[in-house]
Amino acid sequence: MTIDFKELSELLAAIAANNITELTLKNADFELTVSKGHPQFTNGSISTTIADINTQVIALPAPEHQLQVAEASAPTIDTKWVAIKSPMVGTFYRSPAPDEPAFASIGDRIRVGQTVCIIEAMKLMNEIEAEVVGQVMEVLVENGQPIEFGQPLMYINPS
Repeated sequence: MTIDFKELSELLAAIAANNITELTLKNADFELTVSKGHPQFTNGSISTTIADINTQVIALPAPEHQLQVAEASAPTIDTKWVAIKSPMVGTFYRSPAPDEPAFASIGDRIRVGQTVCIIEAMKLMNEIEAEVVGQVMEVLVENGQPIEFGQPLMYINPS
């Protein structure tokens, strides 16, 4: 996929001019995350500051050139694994309280109906229960991270 230089420049200017702290654009071919703050390195992707990006964009060749966006490398997911997806928008929590153990961690065996996490939505704590028996293979969301409807939260190897 290509991104037009002018579109990217306008997007960065709009982010810098507003109270947007982070923006992620994602489709099947690529993922672009722009955030204000200090540079971060997470899961093999690079996030950087608006000031750094503005500096880099200004240094790019003439606007008529197209920018190639690198494809995001997807984690290796076994096709038989079942995703537990968020039924709502909210904030993800792995445990019932900060000082308590997680409901489910990588390697844990879970059963149908077992609480695997909590999603806070509009000040209500919603327990999310497993719909399959199996082993937790991957937890995709960090504690306290905002999540979207339908977003995969973890993968279970059914057995």
